[in-house]
Order: sequence, then structure tokens, then C-alpha cells
Amino acid sequence: MVDAHDSGSCLSNEVEVQVLSPAHMKLIVGLGNPGKEYDRTRHNVGFMFLDYLVAQTDSQPFHVMKKCESESTEVGIAGGRFLLVKPQTFMNESGRALRKCMDFYKVSQADVFVAHDDLDIQLGSYKIQLGKGPKVHNGVNSVELAVQSPEFMRIRIGIESRNAEQKMTGGEFVLSNFSDQDEKILDNVFKDIKLAISSLV
Repeated sequence: MVDAHDSGSCLSNEVEVQVLSPAHMKLIVGLGNPGKEYDRTRHNVGFMFLDYLVAQTDSQPFHVMKKCESESTEVGIAGGRFLLVKPQTFMNESGRALRKCMDFYKVSQADVFVAHDDLDIQLGSYKIQLGKGPKVHNGVNSVELAVQSPEFMRIRIGIESRNAEQKMTGGEFVLSNFSDQDEKILDNVFKDIKLAISSLV
């Protein structure tokens, strides 16, 4: 395991190195909920990361792919080709859309990255790991069921920032909005994740 640069948190960011074949398109699925009311919620940080990649790579905007129940676009990162996918099925059915995209584009499980929010990791940190995820996440569970395996790369983006005075349940917290300061922290995290992905291509 290789430590990546920290983005302001005391936790070490971690990347598990996996050799990827340059001959194949990789697929990055960002988990989230469709609809303007969810745009800035913590549960939608997977969508937000994909939006960052599009902005940083000067790619085409996302377009609707009815066959995959998703919005998608293609980007280049460090010479590799990545299909970015935002399932439009709502979080708990994300796996259904991912499975359709994998089948349509003939993308293997080894070339799939799933970007999602993670309450087990502090805001400002992330982990890129194979087969390891949060204790509870319905979207990730849906993906595991759809691909019939937990063995896919996860981009675990930390969102935990509650203090002792904030008596929110996890379910309430993930559906609350990021603050402006939170989003500044996320920009640095996204930058670091993009660099980490570049090292895996």
C-alpha cells in the first residue's frame, strides 16, 4: 500500500497499487442521487468527483445513456481512457446501471472504479482500495450484488466531519449539504485522487 498526499486531515490517504492494461477502457462510476436537490449533498460526492474530472480535462459534458440508465462522458487521464458514469437509478440501485454499462461496453470488473462517499473516513482524506469499503453503504452493496463480487476498486472519499454537538444520524448526515468550506477541502482531495489514478494507468 502506498501513502498518497494528505489533504488537510490527520488521516493518511492510501492507494493500493493495481496494474491496469492500457489496451482497455476503464470505467469510473460515481455514486449519487439524480436531481438538483441532491447536488451538494454529502451522499453525492461521487458525482461531484466526476464533475471535477470533466472540468479538469476539458471533456464533453455528460449526456444521457438510456441503455445504461446513466449519464456518461469519456475523459483521458495520463494517456488512459476512462468512461465516467453517473447512474440515474438513485443510490440504492446503482449496481443495475453499472452492470448495464459494463455489459454494453464490455468492460471487465478489473477495469472498474467506484467513487463514493465514506463515513468511515474523515473529510479531507480518501483511500483507493480493492475490495474494501465502508461498514454500511447501500449504493456499494448494490454494486457488489450486480457484479457478484466485492473485488473491484473503490475510491473511498471521506465525508465525516460531525462533532460531538452534532446529533445527526449517518442517514441524515449524508443527505445534508456540504458547506462552502467543505467544498474547498474536497477540491484538494479530488486533485490528489486524480493524481493517484494517473499513477495507476
